[in-house]
Amino acid sequence: MDFKSIKGQAEKYESSMTKFLRDLIAIPGESCGEKDVINRIAQEMEMLGFDKVEIDGMGNILGYMGNGETLIGYDAHIDTVGLGELSNWNFDPYKGYENDEEIGGRGASDQLGGIVSATYGAKIMKDLGLLSDKYTVLVTGTVQEEDCDGLCWQYIYNEDKVKPEFVVITEPTNGNIYRGQRGRMEIRVEVKGVSCHGSAPERGDNAIYKMADILQEVRVLNDNLHYDEFLGKGTITVSEIFFNSPSRCAVADMCAISLDRRLTDGETYESALEEVRNLPFVKKYNAEVSMYKYERPSYTDLVYPTDCYFPTWVIPEDAPATKAMVEAYKGMYGEPKVDKWTFSTNGVSIMGRFGIPCIGFGPGKEEEAHAPNEKTWKADLVRCAAVYAAMPTIYCKNK
Repeated sequence: MDFKSIKGQAEKYESSMTKFLRDLIAIPGESCGEKDVINRIAQEMEMLGFDKVEIDGMGNILGYMGNGETLIGYDAHIDTVGLGELSNWNFDPYKGYENDEEIGGRGASDQLGGIVSATYGAKIMKDLGLLSDKYTVLVTGTVQEEDCDGLCWQYIYNEDKVKPEFVVITEPTNGNIYRGQRGRMEIRVEVKGVSCHGSAPERGDNAIYKMADILQEVRVLNDNLHYDEFLGKGTITVSEIFFNSPSRCAVADMCAISLDRRLTDGETYESALEEVRNLPFVKKYNAEVSMYKYERPSYTDLVYPTDCYFPTWVIPEDAPATKAMVEAYKGMYGEPKVDKWTFSTNGVSIMGRFGIPCIGFGPGKEEEAHAPNEKTWKADLVRCAAVYAAMPTIYCKNK
């Protein structure tokens, strides 16, 4: 493989990738409002000569390059979170900024840079004649990931009937190669009480006091969850609390909490729910423990309901996709570090639900995600585009 030519071609596209990324940053595209971002990506794919560009019923964009037998996917979610407190930003989050090394703006690292590098990686494959009858490249710009990670791929797999042999997750990886992540789930615990006038609280049954007992049990539970040598420990924390009361002068008759449960390898949603249901005060107060559902419509007005359960996934170090990614990286940039994500990705569906191998490598840094003054690095865009371009040929050669 001519790594020097691939690397050089990626470097030639640095200014084009920079412009494409800045154009995407300038378009607000929070979950369920990504239409204009998708249209801009379609424009770039068509300009670069993708063989087929489709937008599916959920609003995901699927761009194909080549017509070979093996389908290899590159996934980038193209929705972003909101801006948060604007006073924390040193620049306009949508206008962004650019200097010799950096590009700033909402979505720069999480993760509009991924769709940019993947799109140009496919273009490099075409430029250099790397496409063959052995593989077809699919670049997906997926929606609603920030709201409900993996829902987009539930639709792509189940409704579009698209099933790649493996998928590169292009979320930010701090310059490393990532081969897994903890899963997660969103749990609700609700306890009932009886209201009465606040001047005589003994006449009622305060649901908030009941929940206070449960909260202490949840805190202790977090310290005793399963540990995995690669992914680390499972965790549980309280993320929200709700109550109902007739007035501020009354005893609360309902209290509920949301739990953010991170699942390490070896844990399941059934085991996680059972751990909460078996807490002594949950049993004593007959609290209801359930999993949240996601039913928010996409920008196409499609509602595709799912449980808020996002499975753990890990690909072995010696898996073909892992080895091909490492070889592609080493051919141009030296020995990579192979690690894992702290946060969640669309791999929860692609590999976690459907068993399609995933390997992670993407521009930007994890710590930039969801933060004010978000930025990425031009060198990352180039490096990722080059590695993406080289990887399919290596994978097919090693099969």
